[in-house]
Amino acid sequence: MKAILKKWLLNPRSILVIYILFALIASIQSIQQGEKPFVDDGIPYNQYNNYTIFKQSFFHLKEGKDLYILYPEEHWDLYKYSPSFSVVFGALAILPDGIGLSIWNLLNALFLLYAIYLLPGISLTKKSWIALICLIELLTSMQNEQSNGLMVGLIVLAFCMLEKDKYWPATLLLVATVFIKIFGIVAMAMFLFYPNKWKLALYSVIWTILLLALPLLFVDLTQYQFLMESWSRMLSEDHSISLGFSVMGWLQSWFGMEGHKLWTLITGVILFLLPLSRWKHFNDLNFRIWTLCSILIWVVIFNHKAESPTFIIAMVGVAIWFIKSEKNILNIALFVLAMIFTSLSPSDLFPASIRRDWVIPYVLKAVPCILIWFKITWDLIRMNGNKTEHSLHSELS
Repeated sequence: MKAILKKWLLNPRSILVIYILFALIASIQSIQQGEKPFVDDGIPYNQYNNYTIFKQSFFHLKEGKDLYILYPEEHWDLYKYSPSFSVVFGALAILPDGIGLSIWNLLNALFLLYAIYLLPGISLTKKSWIALICLIELLTSMQNEQSNGLMVGLIVLAFCMLEKDKYWPATLLLVATVFIKIFGIVAMAMFLFYPNKWKLALYSVIWTILLLALPLLFVDLTQYQFLMESWSRMLSEDHSISLGFSVMGWLQSWFGMEGHKLWTLITGVILFLLPLSRWKHFNDLNFRIWTLCSILIWVVIFNHKAESPTFIIAMVGVAIWFIKSEKNILNIALFVLAMIFTSLSPSDLFPASIRRDWVIPYVLKAVPCILIWFKITWDLIRMNGNKTEHSLHSELS
């Protein structure tokens, strides 16, 4: 019975059904929960507030309004994505909320799942394990109607396209991430691994121009310039008011280090780039996959605005790393910590008092991912080409 259950659970069709059910359950839950205030004595808003922000941005764009100011009569918080994203989201905005939200969560779930099953150098069974490891964190993101499942799906799918020398779709996918969240630009570091870099640069420029032009379907040049300036100003102001579940937040909460945001980011960039100086290893598939894992974790832990739903991006990196890595005591311990504190800490398995007094103040959700990223960076710096090829051969055989 146990073997049959395991065989069914790791079947890609079963995983697909589970992902679809989780997306629909998250959507139904958000729709049915009614309204709540996001601050004490505040205005009550629906539980799918983030979806409402995305949806209303399309109508604000059409009406010639500023996308980057508060609209307290409609929703809580600011719209923070590009004007181009609001255009694309219009395809969902015109639908009834229940249908639009369900499609949105399905896109986040299925883009990620499709990308996972396209990963090279990993067996089908191990891909299923990766999908299952990520499931709890994906649910957290979908329950908050966030775009993070889509973001990580686009990045991983772009990596898979690059591995197949499909540069047009790969560059479109990566450029699209930048129009959702600026930090997607970090993933373009993967271009270093592949030949014909001038094509990658040229195609990226073409897609950037096309996506930049999308809002001009609804606004004139003057309004478009105003929107871009307003977006830039909002991001600049937003950068100064938060540390989030990040390395910056960890340094402040554990060690009392303040006013260090810029220097921490610079240090993170230098450490991220160090393994990429080992250009002789670029033809090693393990090196490229672990660099992908590094990117997925880096864009979260060095993001001053990282929230709990953002960590689906990092957990995909953690899952791929663990499945590909040697199963020694240190790696297993780090993975277990990530499952406990990163994936499970926001759930009801942790009493509310522990979440309030320990998990949030001490940024415990981020700490395992920070440790794993340092471990990946160290392993990339120390990686031996012959050893990696041998380990890769063992996994594929």
